[in-house]
Amino acid sequence: MDFAESQAYLLSLGFELSVKKFGLENTQVLLEALRHPERKYAKVQVAGTNGKGSVCAFLESICVSAGIRVGLNTSPHLVSITERVRINGDEIMDKEFAALATKVRKTGERLVEEGKLAALPTYFEHVTAIALLAFAEAGVEFAILETGLGGRFDATTAARSEFSVITPIDIDHTNILGATVREIAAEKAAIIREDSLVVVSDQPADADAVIRARCAEVGIAPRFASEVAAKELNGSVTFESDRNEYPEVKLGLAGRHQIDNARTAIAAAEMLSEKGFAIGKEAVVEGLGAAKHKGRLEWFEGMLFDGAHNVSGARALRAYLEENVEGPLTMVFASMKEKDLSEISRLLFPRAENLVFATPSNPRAMPAAELTGFVPEGFPRQNVFVSGSVKEAVETARRVAGKGTILVTGSLYLIGEVQAHLSIDH
Repeated sequence: MDFAESQAYLLSLGFELSVKKFGLENTQVLLEALRHPERKYAKVQVAGTNGKGSVCAFLESICVSAGIRVGLNTSPHLVSITERVRINGDEIMDKEFAALATKVRKTGERLVEEGKLAALPTYFEHVTAIALLAFAEAGVEFAILETGLGGRFDATTAARSEFSVITPIDIDHTNILGATVREIAAEKAAIIREDSLVVVSDQPADADAVIRARCAEVGIAPRFASEVAAKELNGSVTFESDRNEYPEVKLGLAGRHQIDNARTAIAAAEMLSEKGFAIGKEAVVEGLGAAKHKGRLEWFEGMLFDGAHNVSGARALRAYLEENVEGPLTMVFASMKEKDLSEISRLLFPRAENLVFATPSNPRAMPAAELTGFVPEGFPRQNVFVSGSVKEAVETARRVAGKGTILVTGSLYLIGEVQAHLSIDH
């Protein structure tokens, strides 16, 4: 398959969260058939509701600064699927992705023919295997795996990472993971095993109790991000743990909430250092400053992108807007159907002067017209626009925004389509 054919094949398997099949067996069988590429390097699995991608970005940047050959597997992508597989901070090439996708496809089809799999691996299972194979072929020393959904049955869990990170847990994907923080935390804490080393971010009380209970059950003592102190001064942050001090860091990721994500990344970097990875103080400071994360408080020609798709993300975005954005705001917004928008809309919509609703090209997307039902009482109805396409949403936003800021938010799928439409080159 060439690159276009590999994309078409993967999409033919269904959108990753539309496939109601979860478990580790497919990925385990697939990795065995591929001769276990995941066993050729050390790994950290990052699970949680918020901050996963940012912690991954910080940790990747720290490893690059330290001279460690590192792989990063994240999801979802914004514009190109190659964003999901990075080596030393660079996306793999289209040709390389296609070759790996071909190998994984042929392996999966052979396993079905031989009766070793009941069905082809899913989209996410394929991409996870592609990433793990890419890292092995590139000779990485260390790989960072961002959990796609939950943890217990996520394909990345089949790699059996030696290190685990649990970022803040909140309500999200309740139709799959559970209706309460405790239920969701149990799904994510399931990645913690008796042979793993764990870093835990600051958590809500219910999530914290579940994570601590899981650690006690498997007999390990986790490290907590709270052990890393942070002090802000004049636009920089000084971090300090009982192992080191990292003075006057200027974080590469915007937003005050990134301080907590940086604390988690520092705790993880120190854990890696203690296990033989040459990560010094200078690499941590440099890496935190050089980190980049597409679509998260990212500016482009007066337009702000942020994938605030749950309540915690909306709170962080609202705080950033209050501190950093003056004047009128035009909000382009979209959401997936399973999201509870009552609190998200209460936090974000009143901050806008204009609301432009869109429907991304995703079967899970909520129709733009339905989003009008969440507009707060008293909001000027003449300033609410329903778009027939993402392109129309961008054109409408530009027309009504004037010299004000345009914010694109609510869904990473929306951000990806808008950035593709604008041909934004990262």
